[in-house]
Amino acid sequence: MRSIKQPGASIAERIQWVEARGRAFSFTLQAGLPLLEGARRGFAAEGFSGGVLNFRSGALGPFAYVMPALSRTGENAAFYSDTFRLGGVTRTKLGAMTLGTRDGAPFFHCHGLWTEADGKASGGHMLPDETVVAEPFEVEAFGLDGAMFTAEPDPETNFKLFGPAAAVRTGARATRRAFALRLRPNQDFAGSLEAFCRAHGIARAKIHGGVGSTIGARFTHGGVTEPFATELAVTAGLVAPGPSSALEAALDVALVDYTGGLAEGRLVRGDNPVLMTMELVLEVQD
Repeated sequence: MRSIKQPGASIAERIQWVEARGRAFSFTLQAGLPLLEGARRGFAAEGFSGGVLNFRSGALGPFAYVMPALSRTGENAAFYSDTFRLGGVTRTKLGAMTLGTRDGAPFFHCHGLWTEADGKASGGHMLPDETVVAEPFEVEAFGLDGAMFTAEPDPETNFKLFGPAAAVRTGARATRRAFALRLRPNQDFAGSLEAFCRAHGIARAKIHGGVGSTIGARFTHGGVTEPFATELAVTAGLVAPGPSSALEAALDVALVDYTGGLAEGRLVRGDNPVLMTMELVLEVQD
């Protein structure tokens, strides 16, 4: 399986996880609000401090983002491009977000694909402090009670990354058993989720959120992304028994690579290793 050498030593625990309770809900982002504040308000209205969300068509402007890029200094296995700042209205095609905390304040990690005001199709990593909701649009969220994604220094990748941490229960109406996960580098995305579910006696789980990166990509429709650095959003995901009754992860994703190439489809199981990180929530269905 493909792998990329990281600057720091590999950490023994390859999946960070916290068990929690949670609930799926939808809300509408309000026009004129920074995307971060709009997301925070939507979760807070349901009694949650954080969680994950997914969205389809939406409108953002002003809008700022970065794309994956090669490392300039060698201090990281890959890095970010310079910031792109767009005028006009950018129309999102899809996106996934992790809403948590960084340095004690709300923060998000959000990847998506979109069409810019001039018609250019692009994608990448949205910047929370420079992106504003231009028109109201609906998102599908999953709030967490008892867990929070918190940004902390990660010695293996030499980035400050979201990982799940235990949090005080807020008393929010959380009706479902859920696990907040972060997958570390150089392990197959699908295989890691399947092994995690087997280890925790989970027979069926729905994936919510899904923000991270893979080392290129191999799709079941035959498509291949060769450039190794990507920004990826999960558009739909399920871990459930396959034809042989063994657990199989079906992962539909969209991504942009560091050359600007865009790709969508279902990932091949066993051939899509994580590059830097993968954050998501598993909602237990059994």
